[in-house]
Amino acid sequence: MELQAWITLGVVVLLIVAMARELVQPAVAMFAATMLLFLLGIIDAEEAFAGFSNEAPFIIAALLVFARAVDVAGIMQPVVDALFSRVSSTRLLLARLLLPLTGISAFLNNTTLVAMTVPAVMEMASRRRLATSRFLMPVSFAAVLGGVITTVGTSTNLTVSGLLREAEMEPLALFELTPVGLPIAITGCLLLVLIGPWLLPDRGSARDDVEGTGRDFTVTMRVTAGGPLDGRDVERAGLRHLQGVFLVEIARGSRTIAPVAPDEILEGGDELTFVGRVDQVVDLQRIRGLESSENRQINALATGGLAFYEVVVGGGELAGATLKESGFRARYDAAVLAIHRAGYRIDAKLGDVRLRLGDTLLVLGDVRFRQRWRNRPDFLVIAPLRGTPPATPRKAWIVVAIGIGFLVATASGLLPILQASILAALLVLVSGALTPRQARDAIDLNLIVLIAAAFGLGAAVEATGLAAAGAELVTTVMGPVGPIGALAAVIVATVIITELLSNNAAAVLLFPVAVATAATLGADPRPFVIAVTLSASLSFLSPIGYQTNMLVYALGGYRFTDFARLGAPLTLLCVALQLVLIPLVFPL
Repeated sequence: MELQAWITLGVVVLLIVAMARELVQPAVAMFAATMLLFLLGIIDAEEAFAGFSNEAPFIIAALLVFARAVDVAGIMQPVVDALFSRVSSTRLLLARLLLPLTGISAFLNNTTLVAMTVPAVMEMASRRRLATSRFLMPVSFAAVLGGVITTVGTSTNLTVSGLLREAEMEPLALFELTPVGLPIAITGCLLLVLIGPWLLPDRGSARDDVEGTGRDFTVTMRVTAGGPLDGRDVERAGLRHLQGVFLVEIARGSRTIAPVAPDEILEGGDELTFVGRVDQVVDLQRIRGLESSENRQINALATGGLAFYEVVVGGGELAGATLKESGFRARYDAAVLAIHRAGYRIDAKLGDVRLRLGDTLLVLGDVRFRQRWRNRPDFLVIAPLRGTPPATPRKAWIVVAIGIGFLVATASGLLPILQASILAALLVLVSGALTPRQARDAIDLNLIVLIAAAFGLGAAVEATGLAAAGAELVTTVMGPVGPIGALAAVIVATVIITELLSNNAAAVLLFPVAVATAATLGADPRPFVIAVTLSASLSFLSPIGYQTNMLVYALGGYRFTDFARLGAPLTLLCVALQLVLIPLVFPL
């Protein structure tokens, strides 16, 4: 390889490290990598900014607007409620839930669909005293499976379609993926229903009453100076055997007392850290002599109509900031009482905790908190602590009619996907089904920038010969096996990169490698591109590879390894089906 190819490889490696270790936001990392290659003269301005004039980001933005209209109209809530009626078997519940979700996900943004579905599923599980961990990961996986049925099912498909157009090849038709994607989606759902109850542990979410490992929420309370607990030991204060919560440590000035002995004397101003069930926070606040460490923030809120919410930190300004830095109370008119982070116990004071994407916060706010913030990128999910009220339908029939019109126009070839998606977004605005502010907030600029910037990186991988070198490596190693072996190598490489980075980044990086591999073999590039498209979307081995996995990570109380437990057999199934179906539908 020439020097420019080695430089590009170095930038790609740095990008992988930065994204895998979550050093910066993915969009920032991708844009910085592309700009670095531009400044070094490896790609020119046209190549660096090609993604910002490509149709893929605009299609994705338009579909995000339409998906938000579906959410605001409350179309999904009655659907989910109907699926759970008069069913008791866990497998039957999974079947009735996953199969329709998979079908809906073929035409609706995956992340929005999961965010709309999760609160209703959690409420259902709570009413039936079932572990939410049995349902939330399958919900995410079903949405991912449905995304490979059509070209509009996921942003990855649209990104690859844009890459094809950029390479002067025919973009993906609406149902081009269906002959391969539909069998994978149906078989994958059936596998989830069959083995999900066996492989998914009863972790208990942050809302479940589970001993030991279920004690994931961290709550800080303060001993009131001169109050009834000041001067009493832990045992006599009644803090030794609380139901559902456990006293972890006492912070007294600069001194930390842990573990806490039963005869430890409490002093006014002591900050007590508890871990346990989220609903026990209410009981802790009823104990005379204890007050929340966030008491000043609580007192600053309106005195009437307060409610508890669980919110999941999204990819906005909250991620990477502390509660103090973000000015949480002033910005959201709410107080954070507790933080849950899957796999970790929060040891710092709440105000000093640097929030991460996927963290779950227990928030006290007014009754309109969810209505104000549910359509903003700051939070992936906002779920009231005691049930989820149904959404207020707003011109739902108009949104349904627009959706049907979009599908008919694109499927019949009457309109290209770009024009049809922009028209659908405009119609939900003109009809009043969505306000301009809701439409603006629906567009995830981080996702748009990530995809647009990735085109420049893909151009560098191809122009410097790095893609050709990767293709040569694939054909050398898998040459004895022939095109099928090369196809398998491309699929496996895409799966690995997806779990390290993200679905869109993996698609952009592997697209030129797939095209170059086909050219080296003298084969049609279409099957190899289809393999990259499907493999980049079918992410099941970790919560990193796909945003819906990260969304349910904390809410389901999962450990990192739980995804591999259920995801490994599902991934093997998807790889095997691709190797069988792709050559049949798209001859090599």
